[in-house]
This record gives sequence, structure tokens and C-alpha cells, in this order.
Amino acid sequence: MRIERIVPRRGINDENKGKKHALYRLISASTADYVWLQDDDIVPPTATEEEALCAIGDADMLILPLRMEPETAKPSVLERLQIAEYAAIQQLTLETAARGHAVMCSGANLIVRRERWIESYADLHPDIPSGDDMFLLESFKRRGLKIKTLSLNSKHLTLNSLTATVRPQTSWRTFFRQRMRWAGKAPAYTDHDILLCGTWVAATNILQFLCPPVVLLKFPLDYALICRRDPSVSLGIAFLLALLYPCYMLICLVGGIAHTHATKKRPKTW
Repeated sequence: MRIERIVPRRGINDENKGKKHALYRLISASTADYVWLQDDDIVPPTATEEEALCAIGDADMLILPLRMEPETAKPSVLERLQIAEYAAIQQLTLETAARGHAVMCSGANLIVRRERWIESYADLHPDIPSGDDMFLLESFKRRGLKIKTLSLNSKHLTLNSLTATVRPQTSWRTFFRQRMRWAGKAPAYTDHDILLCGTWVAATNILQFLCPPVVLLKFPLDYALICRRDPSVSLGIAFLLALLYPCYMLICLVGGIAHTHATKKRPKTW
């Protein structure tokens, strides 16, 4: 069994067909049994290919963890808010996948069986610029393929050998552009688990928007989720995130849908 790292480079505008087509070309050219998908702007995991193959076993997809760390010793409030949000997202990703109901994965650090990725290419919505990872997850679940993640008590997870590091956005403009790009693919989701999770998040935040004191009931659960992944997140930053989240979510969702509609008519860069 062989595994190969696939790292599509930003700025490659593959005949105006975007990242998904670039991935298809790279993965199709590979002769490995598995491909280890990584973004070019991450700090890659320290694990070897042999360790990665040992971790995946006989699965078709291995959802790997990420952590967000700033590049400076004194991160801004924006960066600290992103770190708190990302910790919650990652914990939810790992816990739902470990229970057989995966609702998220990230193409920044993901291992898949090469042939299964190629078979799923038609399900990746080439007309939508982002979402190669989430639509792949939906396709794998719909086809009944084996999806796993590292055990939450795994030695690998404790040592962080299979964990990649991503950096927070440093300006509000790039932050909202990234989040709107992420949110823009949401209307195309069809998986039951993903829709149920999204509906719950939306409903609780709408309720908080209409009745702000609800945050006092919701926050302890949010903070517990954050701290299970990153205990260093301060109570104050986590509470500020909870207060801002309903408005932030609405802006990203509406802006994301508009962004996706507009980019369907333009070359698909990423």
C-alpha cells in the first residue's frame, strides 16, 4: 500500500476550471492507493506516510485534525476569536466522525482512497468554487463508504503527529471573504446529518438573536466544546464570540450565497 501527498498550489487556474479540476488532474496522475490531501498554506503534520497508512487501516476516508495558531506571540482580538471558533468546529468534526455521523471534514488535512475520490468527482459540484471536501464527505456517506477519524484518546492525536496547523486571517476583510466562501456552499448540502447540525446551529442562533438572554443558557455548552479542543481559549474571548455569533452567521450566510451565485459566472480561482 502506498500513500502520496497531494498539495494543489494556489494561483493555479487550471483552464479556468478551479481547484476541484486541479485536484482531479493531480489525483488521477497519482499511482498511490491513498492520497493525503493538504493545502499549500498549512504547516503540515510531522507524521510519516507509513504512520498515516497505519492510522487509516482499511477506511476509505480518514478525517484528520487541524489546529489554528497565530504567527505572532500577541494575536489580535480577531485572531483570538477565530481560534476559539476553530476549536469548536474541530471538536465537533472529530466527535461526530468518531460516532459515525460525520458532519464536517477539511481538505486541508484529509486522507482518502484514491479510486474512491475519482469515482466521487461528479458529486463535487464543479459549478461551486469551494466545497471539494464537504461534497466529497457527502458522496462517501451516500455511497456507504467507510469513514473514520482518530480516536479522541489516540496516541497520534495526543502527540499531534497527524495534526496540521492553519493560520487565522489577519484582517476583517479577508476573514469575511473566507467565511462567506465557506458558507456559500451550504444550500447545496443534502446529507441528513449535515442538515440537522446546520439547522440546530441556525435555530439556536436565531433564538439568541430574537431573545439575547438565551446566550446565558447556550454559552456553557459552547465553551465546553471549545475547551475540549483548546483549553487555552479564555472565557472572555469565548463569551464575546458567543455574543457576536448570530449576526456573524447571518452576514456570512447571506453574503456567501450571493458570492457563490456571482462566482458561477466568473473563472473559478481559489
